[in-house]
Amino acid sequence: MGQLFAQRSLIRLWRFLVCFILNVLFFPPLAASNWIDPDTPLEARTTQPLDVKIPYTPKPPKKPSPATRRKKTVSPAPTSTPSPSLSPTPAPTEFPTFTPRTFELVFSDEFNTAHRTFEDGSDPRWTAMNKNDYTNDALHYYSPDNVRVNEEGELVIHTEAADTDVVGFDDVNRKRTHVTKHFRSAMLQSWNKFCFTGGIIEAEVILPGQSNVGGLWPAFWLLGNLARHTYVGSSQHIWPWSSVNCTQKSGYAQAISGCDRVAHYGLATQLGRGAPEMDIFEVQPGNLHANQGTFLKMPVGQPFMSSSFQVAPGRASNRPGPGEWPGPGQWYEGLMGGRNTSLNILFYGNYNSFLNDVNPARQDYWSDAISYNRQLNADHFQKPHRYRMEWDVPTESSDGYLNWFLDDELVLAIDGTGIKKAGLGSEISSEPSYIILNTAVSKQWGFPEQCPATCPCDVFDCHSTEWSELCGFSEGFCDMLLKNKAPEYKVNWIRVYQDPNRPEQKVGCSTPERPTRRWIDAHADMYKTEEDSQPLKGIATGLGSCNPMDDSERPEACGGSQRGRCTQGRVCECVSGWTGPHCLSRRGFDSVLYDQPDKIKDVGFVPPKIAPRVLIVGLATLTVCVLAAMQWKQRFDGWQPIPEIEWKKYEERRITNGRYRLFQHSRSA
Repeated sequence: MGQLFAQRSLIRLWRFLVCFILNVLFFPPLAASNWIDPDTPLEARTTQPLDVKIPYTPKPPKKPSPATRRKKTVSPAPTSTPSPSLSPTPAPTEFPTFTPRTFELVFSDEFNTAHRTFEDGSDPRWTAMNKNDYTNDALHYYSPDNVRVNEEGELVIHTEAADTDVVGFDDVNRKRTHVTKHFRSAMLQSWNKFCFTGGIIEAEVILPGQSNVGGLWPAFWLLGNLARHTYVGSSQHIWPWSSVNCTQKSGYAQAISGCDRVAHYGLATQLGRGAPEMDIFEVQPGNLHANQGTFLKMPVGQPFMSSSFQVAPGRASNRPGPGEWPGPGQWYEGLMGGRNTSLNILFYGNYNSFLNDVNPARQDYWSDAISYNRQLNADHFQKPHRYRMEWDVPTESSDGYLNWFLDDELVLAIDGTGIKKAGLGSEISSEPSYIILNTAVSKQWGFPEQCPATCPCDVFDCHSTEWSELCGFSEGFCDMLLKNKAPEYKVNWIRVYQDPNRPEQKVGCSTPERPTRRWIDAHADMYKTEEDSQPLKGIATGLGSCNPMDDSERPEACGGSQRGRCTQGRVCECVSGWTGPHCLSRRGFDSVLYDQPDKIKDVGFVPPKIAPRVLIVGLATLTVCVLAAMQWKQRFDGWQPIPEIEWKKYEERRITNGRYRLFQHSRSA
């Protein structure tokens, strides 16, 4: 009976192995979605898109008197702009029909784990920058020490007047130079970790600083994964392109254009790529009121938030001048603003030129900022409010759209059809995009528009005693940083939703339709500093130093017994589901990994194709099954039950032999 049981067990084992092999080969398992924070309430795990209800177009202000009329301005060369008119952007005649749908949560971070850190290699969702910011006349240095999670369950980015010595680059003299940044802040990016294409993103936020003091630049935005913000080499001729077609301009000015007929880095041929920018908000505090000064022709003044879609290619001619309302045919159709909003006539975009370009006339390009400003007040800097953007990706049957909301109230709606009708080749983004949260300090944003008389406005240092280094600030800015608690940008939670019935909406930084991995791997130097060995470090799981006598939930105690433990070697060992050096971060990864790491054939070696893979696997599996069956048959054919008479003879011989061995043993004794 024991032999029969063993044979049956062997049969079961073979069956299990065969089924396991077949499942692994033909049905690779998919992990459950692992970007969702378990602390997200159940009622927040689905959402409905909000209805864009009433078209609203702000009327331009009345013509100012000659005494207060400002001189009209036009865009710089190479454009040829006619005299702008005061006509506002026309209300859209068509807009996508609202359809109720259920969107499901695909990413969330509730920031409920105090003392969590975000330096490179510490967190699967976010990376806190530790580098100088060269963009937008930045006066700050980004440090991971300036972002934390507090005891109240809030992500906190604080901005301070603190010096950091960095090595900069003098664009004029083309050489490195040592500079001191007099402000320190933080930027969190989910670059190359969590990205999504289409869906709804929302966060609950308290804005930093004081509503009436200009100088801070808090932002919440998305950027295509092909560009890593503050790594300027990665964005040249990539930002903010959103054009898939081949045009005369894109063939020279777009790094990955629709004119490319040869596939490289896993990219498709004749499909333009880039990194468009979608700003959920960029906030400018201050005390400049609507219909006055800088905002003379706008019904919205400081403080305000700008919600924008920055896209290339932009208009190379017939552009509205900054500070002027667009004339007929000068701007985009299909824009709709909400209550207390205005078209942002102060900024229509950038003229992008780069020092290394050999043919500027062909390689330079305009990018457009399709933007509306929304009036804010002190309450937005003191209490939490919800900021939301809904992103519909273009398909064969739809041009997509972008809708922004503040506390469920419309800020701006952009119909993708209006962008396509402009005839420039640009469209609503279909690029996998990552999330950025930051507070910047820049003389381009919220500082006095005109430098005060006799003020050089070349050094900005709140700790200085020299008038020349203090005169360029907005009134009260240095007092806000030095005499009060450092301004704090607080995020209670951030969530991303997608429609499970829309296959074009995906989670992943490198998707089948828009791969990015091989391009980034091949141009890694553009996505890292000289001090970095690679763009991102691997996420450490445990091994952070700890104190075995500490029973708190601090990093020194590995986050407490529910997250990790301190070993005898005084290093952290994480509980399942937690990661980071001190076990303070929830694990996170894509449910579906569309773009696997390269194999041998991906780097040049292609093995000979003797037969299709499915046929080879099928024959191998069949061979294993046949051999196993033959072996089992031979064993069964050679085994028969022992007849009863034979069994009795066997027992008699066994007893007799036992007695004989016992007799021999007694004689020898």
